[in-house]
Amino acid sequence: MTGVEGKNVLLTGASSGIGRALALRLGASGARVAIAARREEMLEALAAEISAAGGIRPRVLPTDLSRRGAAAELGRVALRSLEGIDVLINNAGGSVTGLEWEVADRDEGRRVFEINLWTPLALVGELVPAMRAQDGGTIVNVTSLLQVSPFPRLGHTAASKSALALATETLRLESRRGGITVIEAALGVVDTAASAANRDLPGGAEWIRRSRPGTAEGAAEAIIRAIERREPRVIYPRPLKLVYALPWLGRRFARRMSKIADRASDTSPAPSQGGNGATT
Repeated sequence: MTGVEGKNVLLTGASSGIGRALALRLGASGARVAIAARREEMLEALAAEISAAGGIRPRVLPTDLSRRGAAAELGRVALRSLEGIDVLINNAGGSVTGLEWEVADRDEGRRVFEINLWTPLALVGELVPAMRAQDGGTIVNVTSLLQVSPFPRLGHTAASKSALALATETLRLESRRGGITVIEAALGVVDTAASAANRDLPGGAEWIRRSRPGTAEGAAEAIIRAIERREPRVIYPRPLKLVYALPWLGRRFARRMSKIADRASDTSPAPSQGGNGATT
């Protein structure tokens, strides 16, 4: 039996990108999965694809995680639907692009924090007591290497993912005696629709090119491997382990990229909102 075979898994942000790749891998590995995202039609198509490939058809749980209270409700529904959760993968993510003083505390910025920080914490709040009662479980929080290498006009995204990274570290310390494995999946640029949208930022195309993006499938494989091995942290793409270990390298890269961003645009585009798929 693999680390996820026969396990009950709740996966957020499952409709596209890394989430979709994770759902396919989990289904192929014999997990019983509840998949959550906003777009029900995409979730249904994904569930059908997993079933057709011989996996257990996932439970489809459409939800808008930018709405306060939606995550806690999702946790309760998933617990009833699967009769317990062994693995929680907090993969859903949102982004907003804009200068810090433009986004400030606007609704767009607050929605990013709702998806990237409060949603994972709400699900932890719903599921950790149940995991402790069943003598164990696994929580995976997908964060971002923006925590060590931010980029202009992605400040709110970087801040929310950085907050989740620290919350994940704290949860790991608090869970030592509860039988719960806590994993941070710290991702660099991954070739998904979410990261492709960042090419439109001033200097964004050059930033992504120099970052040498990974693939959604590669990220999913790395996360599944970390679950199987109970690793506390996975960094993908793997060459970025050095940047995580030596944050000054990431910040130096960020400074260089910010100069390119400054040269790329003399005007500031209006803030724009991303969806709740996985972002990096």
